[in-house]
Amino acid sequence: MSAALQRPVPPLLLASASATRRALLEGAALRFEARAAAVDEAAIKESAKAEGIPPEDAAVLLADAKAARIGRRETEALVIGADQLLVCEDEWFDKPPDPAAARAQLRRLAGRTHTLVTAVVCWRHGARIWQHVATPRLTVRDFSDEFLDAYLAVEGERVTASVGAYRLEGPGIHLFSRIEGEHSAILGLPLSPLLGFLRDHGVLLR
Repeated sequence: MSAALQRPVPPLLLASASATRRALLEGAALRFEARAAAVDEAAIKESAKAEGIPPEDAAVLLADAKAARIGRRETEALVIGADQLLVCEDEWFDKPPDPAAARAQLRRLAGRTHTLVTAVVCWRHGARIWQHVATPRLTVRDFSDEFLDAYLAVEGERVTASVGAYRLEGPGIHLFSRIEGEHSAILGLPLSPLLGFLRDHGVLLR
């Protein structure tokens, strides 16, 4: 990783166990430490739905909970939290628990456009200092049962690792007829606005 792009202080912490988010930051040559943040995501989502909170605000709540979990302890670090909701025609989707659930979910998304509401929040000195929400839109094509069987066979248990039951950076690209939005935001971390904030905050060279 290149020290030429990033100042040594403050240290960066990623409040996430996501391999994809780690890979995005590593690909941008950032030096950071990743730590899983244990939060009750299901409870936050259910509360947000019950209160009629919009998906954009709910995604911020989820990202903020993760960043806060680490940021309240590591006050000198700059902590990055992120989360993503899939919304299709006002219905919120969760990660499918197994390939059978993934099959049913993909069938429901077929021929429809959904939004990946992707929030990123940064904490430092025990407080939230920045947030951003991206809303890429993806249209799933109509596909045959033959294709769906083949896709699920190729991906296996990996379909349970993302909220959409697909990896856009992998075979999931075959599912779509139209994609709008920043690639990194679709993968779960809006890099362009995040890097802009890190430059403005003095973490990265301008």
